[in-house]
Amino acid sequence: MSTPTKKLDPELEALVQLSENDIDTSDIPEVTDWSKAVVGRFYRPIKEPVTLRLDADIVAWLKSEGPGYQTRINALLRTAMMKPATNIGAPKRTDRAYSPRPDRKGRGEAQVRSRRGSQRDGGGG
Repeated sequence: MSTPTKKLDPELEALVQLSENDIDTSDIPEVTDWSKAVVGRFYRPIKEPVTLRLDADIVAWLKSEGPGYQTRINALLRTAMMKPATNIGAPKRTDRAYSPRPDRKGRGEAQVRSRRGSQRDGGGG
C-alpha cells in the first residue's frame, strides 16, 4: 500500500535540488500587505505532563470558569513568566508572614534544614 508521504518524497527531493531562480512562483500572488498578519499564530509549544499540587480554593476558582482550567493555568504561568521578575512569587522565607508547614514528623522546615546540614557535615543528627 502506497502512502502519500512516500509518493511526495521524490517530488520534495527534486524541489530541494532546485535553486531559488529555477522554482516557478508565477502562479502565486506576491503578498504586499502584511498588516493583518498574526505573529506566532501557528506556534504550538510542546506540552509536558506534570503533577502539580495547588490549593483547593485555587483549583475551584479555575474550574469555576468552565472547561479548560489547565489551559488557564498555562496562560497564567506564561503571563507571569513574561513579566519582569520583580515582586513575583511566594513570600521570602525571611518575611514574618511566611509560615512553613511542618514536615511529616512534626518538625518545622528550619529544623529539617539544620538536621540535613548536620548530616552533610558528618554529624549523625
